[in-house]
Amino acid sequence: MWLILGLIAIVATFINLYMYTTGKDYKLAMTTGLSFTALTLCAEHSLVSNWVKVEDWTALLDVAPSMEKALWFLTIVSILLNITPILLELKNKK
Repeated sequence: MWLILGLIAIVATFINLYMYTTGKDYKLAMTTGLSFTALTLCAEHSLVSNWVKVEDWTALLDVAPSMEKALWFLTIVSILLNITPILLELKNKK
C-alpha cells in the first residue's frame, strides 16, 4: 500500500511543478502531493506496526533501519519540491 501511495505522491508533486510552470493553479496538486506523502508515511508505519504485533523481528531488523533513512530523505524532498512554487511566487513578488 505504501508503494502505491508513494507513487501517487510523486506523480502529484510533478503535476504540481508542471502546473506552476504552465501558469495554472497548482495549489490542489500541491496539497495532494503533501497529503499522499503523509499517507505514505502512515502506511509504512502501519506495516512496521504489524511486524511488531506478529513479532517478525527479522523483517524489522532487515527493513526498518534503511527505510528510516529513505523515508526521511524522500519526505524532505517531497516537502521542498511541493513548496517550491510558493517560494518562487514570494521571490517574484519582491
